[in-house]
Amino acid sequence: MPTQFPFGPLTSDNGAAADPVLVEIVQGSLASVEAEVETAIARTSRSPMIRDAHDFRAGIHDRLLRKLTGRSYSALVHPVARDFPIESMRPGDVFFHNDVYRSEGGIGHLPDLCVTVPVFADDRVVAFVQAFGHHDDIGGAVPGSMPSSATTVFEEGLMVPPIRLWDAGVPNRAALAIMTRNSRMPESLAADLDAECSACLMGSRRLGELFERYGVDAVEGCFDAIIDRTTTTYRREILAKIPVGSWVWEDYAEHDGVDEPRLHTQRITLTRTAADDPDGERLVLDFDGTGPQARGPINHCGDYSDGVFLKKWLAPILRNLADSPERMAELDVNEGVVPLIELRFPEPGTLLTPVFPAPTNARTFVILRLLGVLAGVLAKAVDGRMPADQETIRYTGVYGDDAAGRPYLMREVLGGGSGGRYYADGEDTIHVVPDSRNLPTEFTEARFPFRVESLGLAIDSGGAGEFRGGLGYEKQIRMLRDAHFMSIADRSILACWGVRGGLAGTPFRVTIDPGGPHEREVDALADAEPVRAGEVIRIRTTGGGGWGDPLARDPVSVVRDVVWRKVSPAAALAAYGVVLTGDLDTDDLSFDAAATAAERASRPGRGDAFFDRGPGYARLSGGAEHADVDVV
Repeated sequence: MPTQFPFGPLTSDNGAAADPVLVEIVQGSLASVEAEVETAIARTSRSPMIRDAHDFRAGIHDRLLRKLTGRSYSALVHPVARDFPIESMRPGDVFFHNDVYRSEGGIGHLPDLCVTVPVFADDRVVAFVQAFGHHDDIGGAVPGSMPSSATTVFEEGLMVPPIRLWDAGVPNRAALAIMTRNSRMPESLAADLDAECSACLMGSRRLGELFERYGVDAVEGCFDAIIDRTTTTYRREILAKIPVGSWVWEDYAEHDGVDEPRLHTQRITLTRTAADDPDGERLVLDFDGTGPQARGPINHCGDYSDGVFLKKWLAPILRNLADSPERMAELDVNEGVVPLIELRFPEPGTLLTPVFPAPTNARTFVILRLLGVLAGVLAKAVDGRMPADQETIRYTGVYGDDAAGRPYLMREVLGGGSGGRYYADGEDTIHVVPDSRNLPTEFTEARFPFRVESLGLAIDSGGAGEFRGGLGYEKQIRMLRDAHFMSIADRSILACWGVRGGLAGTPFRVTIDPGGPHEREVDALADAEPVRAGEVIRIRTTGGGGWGDPLARDPVSVVRDVVWRKVSPAAALAAYGVVLTGDLDTDDLSFDAAATAAERASRPGRGDAFFDRGPGYARLSGGAEHADVDVV
């Protein structure tokens, strides 16, 4: 059974007596230490996924295991504290784990390796510094440790429950040898682990200095004040924007790598309780109606420790209800959001409550989709004042032997467009992990046997709307040697949905040898697609959904998008009803106002659906254009 970790304060007054000036100093120090830890990892690690793509993050937690920093989500200290009594920890200890089913919900798939370092003051543990990230290879059936057709977690790599990797400053060489022996990239893995352990130990020393300077009691009072301020702020500024009531919405993953594509349902029933509710004013998210666990690796273990990881993962969506984009950027997501969210899970055996040893390496199909499901159900509650959908993680890569006969593995996490908003277009090519990025062309061409022929925005990929969805990438790679292509991606059939009249974006698509004699489409879940030397791999990532009726978009903005090559002239007419004049190549492009007004007036209405899922939904739904829950 999941271990219970009750939420509670460090001080009797919940930080009310903390000096407000010191609270600001402590909060700034926490953010500084977290940034210093991440910078150290980025500058001393070795693998492209950690060093260059920056697919990792750090977090700082107090001795009650509460997350104090709010820039990004992080893993949990809970599994370490569960297996190692805090009073048994010593300075210089470093704990390690990646076991999905022993992580209390904080680790989603085996390539995410987590190190945890306790912070000491007055000879006792007072906090924790933690880092976890996606590593290139931890064993398993395929290079990269993400086999798309896995049916058990045993095929996905080496599972390590919480262990003491460093004992009072002494590394456990035997454990490190076991882990590196199981990796196809042992040198990179060893270097990354060393970087992460050293960075967290450094962060532990920095935090220790904070306690030494101001005293344990004063700093812990500030911790309580920081968390309580978040709770109060979200109750006042966010919950107040949601009316009391209940709404239901659902969305879907489209395939699991094993069975034929179908609708893998993820459903949320959202209830906003009243201030006089016996259990308090909060948001209740009930996942009843979520589909059964998949045979393939798209499951996510979300129901551990009352879903405390999932609460903090989902909470950033709530920030879209802030008074302004500037205020939204100021709102941290730390443990203070936990008392305001109650999660209710279905019985074991669903996509969110899988039973060991169900595979999980592609769990992004579920946890990313849940962000969209929450945004969608909130959109129903607040008349659409939420962003349209986005899909900003997919793993692509190539592997083979280089000219010297040495094996190589290149993995990349390419972002996509975010959804249009009620006040602005979506952003182009973003990533859900802060500071993450595509791999630099100069680096990849120097290290791997291929040439990056182009990297740019995928024209027309953003969903049309009064506010257009952001664009995805188009990247073309020409292989210089025979190799294999791999992909772990969703949204290749079901597009990112549009809201309040906005249209869906375009889905993910990979084409090998486009325009050549061997042109072929590659499935979004692929482990070993052969690619010949000289062939091009063209990758187009998803565009975000549009917000609002495209016929209400300012024609001047449409002309600008055509000039910027974000929208094609054909789409300007077909999607936006804008009749262009002039010539794009001679810089005199404009539009005919009267003809545009007539064209728009001739268009029929779009029906009563509040959401647009794109044409792929009909393929998997048996012909229906939208789900019953799409109507408000």
